Amino acid sequence: MSLYQNVLVCVTKQKTCERLIKAASKLKAKNGNLRVLHVAKNSWNILDNSRESEALEYLFKVSKEYNADMTVLRSDNISKTIADFAKNNGIDLIVLGQSNNEQENKFYKQLCNLLKDEINIEVIP
Repeated sequence: MSLYQNVLVCVTKQKTCERLIKAASKLKAKNGNLRVLHVAKNSWNILDNSRESEALEYLFKVSKEYNADMTVLRSDNISKTIADFAKNNGIDLIVLGQSNNEQENKFYKQLCNLLKDEINIEVIP
């Protein structure tokens, strides 16, 4: 198993994304950096939705337990925002959760096209 210096975990607004942070922490080199990123669409009102804001707060707490910085950004082009964030922060590996959702599979393909094999992507089931 390869270990990476700079690992980025992409999370949604669900508490179950904790498993992605845990999995990513095992892929990070001992002296490496772990980053957690949530990109919210501009139209999403996450602060007025108590369940979603509670989930993000929970993931922020989990991130701290794994010594990871968590960033929340707003953008309507989620895949481009993730790709730009990864490139600007010297990320070696992006960790995503697996989805059976066709829209999310389209997102994965867009992200791969934007990264052009510059950054590895690991999909966690």
